[in-house]
Amino acid sequence: MTPVEMLRGMMLIRAFEDALARRKDHGFQLLSSGEEAVAVGLASALEEGDQLLTGGRSIGPALARGVAPERLMAELLGRTGGVNRGRAGRGHLSDPSAGFFGAHAVVGGNISIAAGVALARQMDHDSGIVAILFGDGACGEGALHETLNMAALWKLPLLFVCNNNQLSVSTARADALAVARLSDLGATFGMWARTIDGLDVGAVAQAATEAVRHVRSGLGPAFLECVSIRLRSHSTTARETRGRAELAELQARCPIRRYVSVLMERGELDTAQRDHLSLEATVRAEGALGSADASPYPDAREVMLHVG
Repeated sequence: MTPVEMLRGMMLIRAFEDALARRKDHGFQLLSSGEEAVAVGLASALEEGDQLLTGGRSIGPALARGVAPERLMAELLGRTGGVNRGRAGRGHLSDPSAGFFGAHAVVGGNISIAAGVALARQMDHDSGIVAILFGDGACGEGALHETLNMAALWKLPLLFVCNNNQLSVSTARADALAVARLSDLGATFGMWARTIDGLDVGAVAQAATEAVRHVRSGLGPAFLECVSIRLRSHSTTARETRGRAELAELQARCPIRRYVSVLMERGELDTAQRDHLSLEATVRAEGALGSADASPYPDAREVMLHVG
């Protein structure tokens, strides 16, 4: 993925979520403004046969992995044109054909599932790997520590990626987790482990590529911590607990603005190209909304279909 393609991916995530947030019928969403570099950098390192699992903050990673914006928007708005016919929503959407195995709304609940997917691949001698993306809030869950242990013992083809936005709803990471670096959790089990700047998409892509190479080579799991920020409140229904000064400081660290500046300084982007990419992202997001609106809501008579 070229630098401009990575910028395009981050801009699409931001425009898509902004368009969704403006809708009165957006429902309960967890948005990823400020975390786009983590999703795009990680996705750039994965191959077609790999699978990505996420927690409930799934919109950005799903788009980065290649889930069609039109089908994703329809899913989020509960329409039959959605990737799961409007039944899964943000918390449980899945599109394995795109390499997005699924989102899981329970904090930490996706981690042991990812280990199961990785174990199945190992038993089938499948060359694909599995990546599991979770937040710092999941690092206090017993499921993570149990899965780290099993993954290390069995040398599962599993990449643990912690998107550390430094807040569990409104609880600061420092007030909830004693470990100095969250990547130390993986290092304790003898894993390849790194902590990197999650606001630098180039750094994320490079580290994720190294981690994926390690896992794919059969050397066992890896743990990558990406330190990011959250520019919005925890959810579309949560009250913002941070002050204006803190939010303004965070906006100045926006990963998209930062990468635009980097590319311009390197001569790989000019103002006209930047504006074109921004407009392109807006058009795609609005097009996804239009496509979703053209799709009907599920018929009530289908309520028991696809229920196991």
